[in-house]
Amino acid sequence: MSDPENRDELEGSEQPFVAHLIELRDRLIRATIAIAVGFGIFALWPGPSALYDLLAAPLVAQLPAGATLIATNVISPFMVPLKITLMAGFMLALPVVLYQVWAFVAPGLYTHEKRLVMPLVVSSTLLFLIGVAFCYFFVFGQVFKFIQSFAPKSITAAPDIEAYLSFVLSMFIAFGAAFEVPVVVVLLVRMGMVSIDKLKAFRGYFIVIAFIIAAIVTPPDVISQLALAIPMIILYEIGIHTAGLFVKHTQPPPEAAAEDRTA
Repeated sequence: MSDPENRDELEGSEQPFVAHLIELRDRLIRATIAIAVGFGIFALWPGPSALYDLLAAPLVAQLPAGATLIATNVISPFMVPLKITLMAGFMLALPVVLYQVWAFVAPGLYTHEKRLVMPLVVSSTLLFLIGVAFCYFFVFGQVFKFIQSFAPKSITAAPDIEAYLSFVLSMFIAFGAAFEVPVVVVLLVRMGMVSIDKLKAFRGYFIVIAFIIAAIVTPPDVISQLALAIPMIILYEIGIHTAGLFVKHTQPPPEAAAEDRTA
């Protein structure tokens, strides 16, 4: 019998429905505390106003000389920087949040499946942040430059800060989620839901799906659509290759297939 003190946190035993609700509450509290700590860190340094200036820099750089963003709502100059600070806190706490999600579902998995938790948490976090960084450092500059090139000389662009925040959030979520494609592919293969051969056969359909998704979630310009669709296609290929290596080198032992699921 294993020592209870050394028992892994993800080891689960059969629990009634109420116990699952209690565990869900506890993990939500932990995730919320992590986000609150991240919010506090960014609120102290560099501060909400500095964070907004940093977030708005790609757009401001493309505006006419002397032009700035505007606030059409009385409380926008106060609320928008706070929302951005909360968003930054969430990104900082993302590893903790993802771990709480995976840890909650882990008791329903086989033992060999539980070993995927930490690699998935780390890879999911890194890929999401890479997607956000790619959007901020590359896509925003190109998109804003393209859009401003179409602006008539008779108007002065002065975007609203709330509208800009909404745009930024939607783009960050779209690119962050798109960069999770390899994780999804590896997980589907590792869980036995789809084979490598089927993924390869689905390649042509995925290319079409990637462009459809890009057309829906990005602005109606070619640059942002290509900037989302092409990485998704490349990451899909990386996911197939990684899944093949992963299955080859981490094939579960035969006795694992006969394990009973634990609740």
